[in-house]
Amino acid sequence: MVPAQDIDALLPQTQCTRCGYSGCRPYAEALAAGAAEINQCPPGGAATIAALARLLERAPLPLNPVNGAEGPPLVALIDEESCIGCAKCLPPCPVDAILGARKHMHTVLVALCTGCELCVAPCPVDCIRMVPRATLSSAAPEPSASENRARFAAHNERSAARAGARAALLAQRKHDPATPPS
Repeated sequence: MVPAQDIDALLPQTQCTRCGYSGCRPYAEALAAGAAEINQCPPGGAATIAALARLLERAPLPLNPVNGAEGPPLVALIDEESCIGCAKCLPPCPVDAILGARKHMHTVLVALCTGCELCVAPCPVDCIRMVPRATLSSAAPEPSASENRARFAAHNERSAARAGARAALLAQRKHDPATPPS
């Protein structure tokens, strides 16, 4: 059996969830367990499918259209004039590539953006669009899979710490209702 770590190393680490899993590592674990097909990663496309087929000694398959279509690397761009600062795009970004705060304009750190598209749907004013990275004259190259993996891990750690702090605060307020809100 091939370890999930070896499979995960072949995935692009966009953390887009289009494979049907919550990120690249859970997809790799499902592949290792034989619970998923090798053709569910649109960002990796045919090259990743071929690499997975070799590693797992499976027949290559065409990309499953249910999971999306292969295309050029994308990046998110925010129309800063239209942005209302709602901050709904911040939590879904798996690598914290969007910079902003509530009631303030947001912007995408293009050098960090994986093109996952997870920020698009939550935007209530449709000010986020996905464009091919190659069309941007000053765009940095795509972040590496290892950089994406590290940023995703850091994002998850920060999210867990915030959730833990919030739960502790709510528990304290429940126990001591006189605690002022922060």
